[in-house]
Amino acid sequence: MDNFWSAFLYNPLLQMALVAGIIASVSSGIVGTYVVVKRIVFISGSIAHSVLGGMGFFLWLKRVHGVTWASPLLGAVIAALLSAILIGWIQLNYRQREDSVIATIWSVGMAIGVVFIAQTPGYNVDLMSFLLGNILWVSSTDILILSLLDGVIVLVVLLLHKRFLALCFDEVQAELQGVPVKGLYLLLLALIAISVVLLIQIVGIVLALTMLTLPATIAGLFKRRLPQIMVLAVILSAVFNVVGTGVSYQLDWPSGATITLLAALSYLCCLVATKQRKA
Repeated sequence: MDNFWSAFLYNPLLQMALVAGIIASVSSGIVGTYVVVKRIVFISGSIAHSVLGGMGFFLWLKRVHGVTWASPLLGAVIAALLSAILIGWIQLNYRQREDSVIATIWSVGMAIGVVFIAQTPGYNVDLMSFLLGNILWVSSTDILILSLLDGVIVLVVLLLHKRFLALCFDEVQAELQGVPVKGLYLLLLALIAISVVLLIQIVGIVLALTMLTLPATIAGLFKRRLPQIMVLAVILSAVFNVVGTGVSYQLDWPSGATITLLAALSYLCCLVATKQRKA
């Protein structure tokens, strides 16, 4: 890792990469805790994969029709929010089977993305970075957008944490106490959507679900109170991002995959350690 830290001092790409990783860690740790506690991991997966439709459509607008403001990142944000709201609205109003809704949003989003990618000329390097993740491609504009999205998540959670807590543990009791459960549920899905976009920029669509859930799951092995789990999850996510980026730089591995493999290996070790401690 010595070579990595030496390069970090002089390489602005590495500096922005680590900043982006830490920014994404805040959202993944906080929102990921709600996802794990409420057991809506696969909803997060559906949102993550459906954003390909928005990215493909916006890239098509930019390349084919010259719409300069249509960046894949903006398309990802819009697609993620639309998918989250649609999933929540169908569940709340039509009581459809949850797994059917998730599968439909997942497949349709990706299908739309594939169609527009096929209609877009040239090699789509931007989309490959979103699919597989490359933290070293983060720009200063991306850092600004990620910071704004992170700020929105932190502000909403600070204002509504107690209500989210009631929503996650006992929806019926929360509704009896006058908590607007439906609105809060849609808002929580919107926060998940924003977090997914933050993570896609770092580890890609394929691996975003893992990084949204693993740090919070590991934290839950050692802590019981939700605020403690959130804090530990944020710290763990930041460690995975920093160490994973360093390892990927040293070994010349894909950064997103390396970060995720490190998180998965850590989870396995912690699971074994806690089981032995209880035995």
